[in-house]
Amino acid sequence: MIELVRFSVADGVGTITLDSERNRNALSRQLVTELTDHLSAAEDDEAVRVVLIRSAGRVFCSGADLAEAAEGGMETGAKALIDLQRQIAAAATPVVVELGGPVRAGGLGIVGAADIVVAAQSVTFALTEVRLALAPAVISASLIPRFSSRAAADLFLTGRTFDASEAAAAGLITRVVPDDDLQTEIDAVLADLALGHPQGLRETKRLLNHDLVARIDALGDTLAAQSAELFGSDEARTAMRAFLERRKG
Repeated sequence: MIELVRFSVADGVGTITLDSERNRNALSRQLVTELTDHLSAAEDDEAVRVVLIRSAGRVFCSGADLAEAAEGGMETGAKALIDLQRQIAAAATPVVVELGGPVRAGGLGIVGAADIVVAAQSVTFALTEVRLALAPAVISASLIPRFSSRAAADLFLTGRTFDASEAAAAGLITRVVPDDDLQTEIDAVLADLALGHPQGLRETKRLLNHDLVARIDALGDTLAAQSAELFGSDEARTAMRAFLERRKG
């Protein structure tokens, strides 16, 4: 089996790289499993002071793996995405996300759960679930606390594409930088975090994410069940198959 997520440790940084370019880093069962396993490995490694999640290809994440979803049985996948968001939010080490390419639908759950998110100016986002007879149920666990209520209503209901500047203004990401400056900015963020004492980082993150983790714990099972029901509906299956056929064409 080809590895879809790579993990390396250097200079106190545990770098997790999404590398499933074949399906634009869609959240397949394998990718989510490998991502959570690497996050656990980073948590257990005393040499890791900060975790960086990035992508190898031109797309950070295209959302749910619709080929898998169209086959049905999304209960396990929905719960796994709830658990992934909690794992990121509750990790003792800060989690930084580097965005050099587009993020769609379920991929925004990784962004919402992370502590610091830096995006290149050219990056775009979209919550496209409504166009496939779905709702962003599972990822709403981490996204709704990030957005203002007006921004959430606009972006959840329209499914429109929005740019990195709007994402920063809405509270989804930390900052946006020119594309050529992305690596320099990421290096600066990582260097600043490396100056923090592990206990200071752990306890400060616990303060910051207390409400987010509590929200995920309180709503996770309900949101996962809602998501699985929607993915299993006739309306969504028809819409997903039509989308996949259009993409083939």
